[in-house]
Order: sequence, then structure tokens, then C-alpha cells
Amino acid sequence: MAPAIGPLLKRTRQVRALSAADVARAAGISAAYLSKLERDSVKKPSPPVLHQLSEVLAVPYAELMRASGYPVPGDGAAPKQDTIGAALFADLTVDERDELLEYLAWYRARRQSPRGQTLVVAPIAG
Repeated sequence: MAPAIGPLLKRTRQVRALSAADVARAAGISAAYLSKLERDSVKKPSPPVLHQLSEVLAVPYAELMRASGYPVPGDGAAPKQDTIGAALFADLTVDERDELLEYLAWYRARRQSPRGQTLVVAPIAG
């Protein structure tokens, strides 16, 4: 199942460190309309609006169409990879990527003990 369009737009905008006003202006929509989109108050935004948002947020247009419930040609099922996640992190530097991978390894390790039980591990104070 595709993610809902509202949280997807908001998360993407936040990851890109863009204000709602800047995104709305660049996409040619009002900030109030973007707010409605991010709250999932608009169930089926128009394809032209989705296209503008895909350009502004640098995410695949097909992913926004899919998240809005539109059929995507050649799409028999959900995508095999997280193309939105790939787009969000496409501009990472090598250092940022390495830091994220290190954090992910730490996060996963602290959540699971060798027997699969959840552990609470405090970070080491430096």
C-alpha cells in the first residue's frame, strides 16, 4: 500500500528543510492549500499540482501520483524499492551517508538483544 500523500509531502518538505511558504510559492499553490494537502484534507490533488510538487521537492512524480491513488502506467503493484527515500537522500555527501549508516546500525543494535528482546541502551557520553 502506498503511503498517504499528506504525511509524505510534509516529511519530504521537512527533510529538505524547506518552509511550507517556500514550497507553496515554488509550486504555484497557496500555503493554505499546501497545508490542506499535508493534513490529507485533499484526497485527490490534481496531477498538475503533483507534478509541480514533485519538481519542487525533487521526488518522483509517479510516487506522488501513486500516493494520491492515481493509477501509474506499468505499475501492477507497489514499487519494489523506496524511490521516494532514494530521492530524499540522493544529495547526501559521503560523510552524511556514513553517519546515517552508522546511526542506523547503532539504532538497530540498541533495539534488539541477541535473543530478539528489546533493549534500552543509553548512548555513551563523550
